[in-house]
Amino acid sequence: MALAIIIMAAGKGTRMQSELPKVLHQANGRPLIDYVLDTANSLDPDKTVLIVGHQAELVKAAAARYRVCSALQEPQLGTGHAIMQAETHLSDFKGEILILSGDAPLVNAETLQELIAFHRSRNGAATVLTAELHDPTGYGRIIRQEKSDCVLKIVEQKDASKEELAIREINSGVYVFNAQLLFQALGQINTNNAQKEYYLTDVFAICFQNGQRVYAFKTENPNEILGINTPEQLLEAEQLLRHHPE
Repeated sequence: MALAIIIMAAGKGTRMQSELPKVLHQANGRPLIDYVLDTANSLDPDKTVLIVGHQAELVKAAAARYRVCSALQEPQLGTGHAIMQAETHLSDFKGEILILSGDAPLVNAETLQELIAFHRSRNGAATVLTAELHDPTGYGRIIRQEKSDCVLKIVEQKDASKEELAIREINSGVYVFNAQLLFQALGQINTNNAQKEYYLTDVFAICFQNGQRVYAFKTENPNEILGINTPEQLLEAEQLLRHHPE
């Protein structure tokens, strides 16, 4: 079955206190994007699309030895907007699209294989990789149908009720979508929010409105989903990568 991968790597990474694109900061002597591209490559996708933006030429040069095509996100109008830029490369693609973040180097290829297999077995519109955290502060919460793999909604922390804030299962930002349904839903989202951006997570609301099923697949290793936004998180990731280099 066909698989395409989209890697989001357009961000500036302001909190890294550097002009360098966030995905080019190094962990144990290698750019963060290297780890994600290695993992993507190991899944043997039919196509990999790298979304570039801030200092795009530097990011493209760093990825030049990999079998990827790039799509420019300029200006940067949110995560949903980033994925829209990949559509020209995937307009005729039929299969699944795996979405990864270029600043999350710890996600494991075996977990992603299991995620994709789980998604295919359920035949839904999308599957979200989730994790259970001791402190889920700041993450979107996964609201499941009782005793089920079905997701009822994904609620951002700022919008969550007291009961929802008590939930520790969170959205990792790693997704598998049916390609056709993804781009159809992206065509329906808007920028009616405080940031005036296109949010990728708004796609799920479209799926729910259309009666399409969204599933959750939980990794037992919450370290896998850690993204890097600060120098402190980079140091933490370096230590974890030393212990789990694969």
